[in-house]
Amino acid sequence: MEQVKDSVSLALQKRIDQLATNMEKMKLAEYVELLGDTKRLLWVNFISGIARGLGIAVGFTILGAFLLYVLRKLVLLNLPVIGGFIAQVVQMVQIKMY
Repeated sequence: MEQVKDSVSLALQKRIDQLATNMEKMKLAEYVELLGDTKRLLWVNFISGIARGLGIAVGFTILGAFLLYVLRKLVLLNLPVIGGFIAQVVQMVQIKMY
């Protein structure tokens, strides 16, 4: 009976140590501390929002430029139906740019 209690106690202690290690890896204490500090939480979210917005703007600009480049190349191929439509789209974009 004594051996069973010792083995259960040892297994329980090992499991508690694993949980403590996992919580340290997750940085749970820092997260809870962040949730408690409202000003810091707002600041971190504000900065991350600015970074996300800037990333979206830069990414969309690069994607749009690449799309316009491809559309211009398609216009040069003089495809019957698509060429005229693409030419109109490129012309509208160029008018809006200036």
